[in-house]
Amino acid sequence: MSRFPDKVVLITGSSSGIGEATARRFAAEGAAVVVNSSSSVEAGRAVAETLVSTGATATYVQADVSDAAQRRQLIDRVLADHGRLDVLVNNAGVTRVIPHHDLDAVTEEVFRAILDVNLIGTFELTKLALPHLRATGDAAVVNITSVAGLRPTGSSVPYAVSKAALNHLTVLLANVSGPEVRINAVAPGLVRTRWTADWGPLHDQMSQRAPLGRSGEPDDIATAVVDVAANRYLTGQVLVVDGGLSLRS
Repeated sequence: MSRFPDKVVLITGSSSGIGEATARRFAAEGAAVVVNSSSSVEAGRAVAETLVSTGATATYVQADVSDAAQRRQLIDRVLADHGRLDVLVNNAGVTRVIPHHDLDAVTEEVFRAILDVNLIGTFELTKLALPHLRATGDAAVVNITSVAGLRPTGSSVPYAVSKAALNHLTVLLANVSGPEVRINAVAPGLVRTRWTADWGPLHDQMSQRAPLGRSGEPDDIATAVVDVAANRYLTGQVLVVDGGLSLRS
């Protein structure tokens, strides 16, 4: 049975990878899906068109969540096109690959650029969406964070810090958003996406280190996101989806 019939789901950063897989999962569950990206317009439109070709309802909206005007336009378009918003998946994110010991490479500009998207943009978009989510009486927000926000790992110090802050933001917002809105996070481990396509040695290590013997695939994370959004008695939680790697490191 479909778990999201007649529901509207906005997924930021959904032109590829985890976001695209999440869009496909929600569409399969009966939701009307709003695909979004900041720059990959053709890819985002292609995702929406593919969903429509399968019989789903889907639209595409270009918007950069780090830009105040574009955030507002994104929410306005969702409401204009669909009339409501039931689920917000904050998946949009950026990073820079910088070894953690190379602190001189972490400029203020780099730090701010990452925080503007991963943390501040996510917070501000959620704040704009909350009144409309509350209006449904049974809504959900799922933030895509990272195990880098829980352990000293990740592509760079600014990235890890942004995800740690987003994990705690999830808890804080959940504490003040019930009972109408449930807010949780999914924290993936290493996942095969375009970001990590050239991280061959790290993917190889997962076969030896992780109990489940492999890196994650986007659909592994998408499945968890949909399950978390569907659970009506879950809020303020950060679900780690890392193949069990955190058990051994």
